[in-house]
Amino acid sequence: MNSEAPSFPTPVHHAAAPGPHTGAAADRDEAEEFLRLFHAEHPAQPVPLGRRLVEVGAAIDATGTYRHTPAELTFGARVAWRNSRRCIGRLYWNSLRVLDRRDAATPEEIHRHLCEHLRQATNLGRIRPVISVFAPDTPARPGPRVWNDQLIRYAGSRRDDGTVVGDGAYAAFTEQVRRLGWQGLDGPFDILPLVIDTPDDKPQLFEVPRDLVLEVPISHPDVPRIADLGLRWHAVPAISNMRLRVGGIDYPLAPFNGWYMGTEIGARNLVDEGRYNLLPAVAACLGLDTSSDGTLWRDRALVELNVAVLHSFRTAGARISDHHTESRRFLAHLAREERQGRTVPADWSWIVPPVSGGITPVFHRYYDDVDQRPNFYPGDPGAPDDPGEPGRDHGESGPEQGGCPDRQ
Repeated sequence: MNSEAPSFPTPVHHAAAPGPHTGAAADRDEAEEFLRLFHAEHPAQPVPLGRRLVEVGAAIDATGTYRHTPAELTFGARVAWRNSRRCIGRLYWNSLRVLDRRDAATPEEIHRHLCEHLRQATNLGRIRPVISVFAPDTPARPGPRVWNDQLIRYAGSRRDDGTVVGDGAYAAFTEQVRRLGWQGLDGPFDILPLVIDTPDDKPQLFEVPRDLVLEVPISHPDVPRIADLGLRWHAVPAISNMRLRVGGIDYPLAPFNGWYMGTEIGARNLVDEGRYNLLPAVAACLGLDTSSDGTLWRDRALVELNVAVLHSFRTAGARISDHHTESRRFLAHLAREERQGRTVPADWSWIVPPVSGGITPVFHRYYDDVDQRPNFYPGDPGAPDDPGEPGRDHGESGPEQGGCPDRQ
């Protein structure tokens, strides 16, 4: 870093993870720290660090905030992925495609850009990491938000007997969007509408166009009965309820994605009791003895369901990764970052995959579990966009290689 460049006056350091900053000024200390990092890693800038620090300091004094240049925004979004302690798939952090959508103001504009995000991310099945960054929170005006935790989610329709058709984690959210006027069907894989919330309008519903959603039917290479279950899953996990924090500024709407790691679908989404709870049905397809836990029928059904997910995505030409490959890639990322003299923050309990963790190389070591910024943080606590914690499917192979900065 350039130690000769002037500093902002009286910077204040905040060690704890920041809360939502609607109405708050940009953090001057974080702004300076970020700008020094950006210029250290990209020294050939048209505006020298010293002049940029003066510009940003003056903007914060005058307005309480400042505006990132396109290059700063791109770098900040990529480093936020690099710093995401719960993400196993950070090897390709520098390939994240950053779409600057800060000037989109109306719900219709935002919806159009979200659709374009899905189109670019899907890429005819060759899923690529993309982030769309919309307007930040400022002292004068909050940024836009999306209530959904991902751009594509399946509804959960509650029956009179209390059971749920579809994704059980989204039963309450489904009821909420129905109260807003959504009239979806009651099937197991109905795509929820987006709820876009801007400061100048009441929350509005927008359908996700079906032609933008690549879905994969689930079948098994050796067990035809699994295909008879009628399962499917969408190919792009685009997280939409996390704040991107760059240089002391919060961007409350910055949806990002990558591709799935198979266990997110085959060991969580389709398996968790509060989601689709499909292990008993898969065990029946396999003819397993489910009379006691000691037969390990759950373990056997879980592995075969994961085999089916990987097989199905690859057959459909939709990009996906397995947990053994991603574990090796994470250690490659760790080695590469250490050669650059950078600390790699990681939460062991999230890095180790939910299937066969003990036989993956990420299991057998310790990590530095620290908060580094830029980064991604949970959305506003208690906001209507919080469906709880339905499962770790924020994409384990990047933001996902594009999308796992803080998978639930």
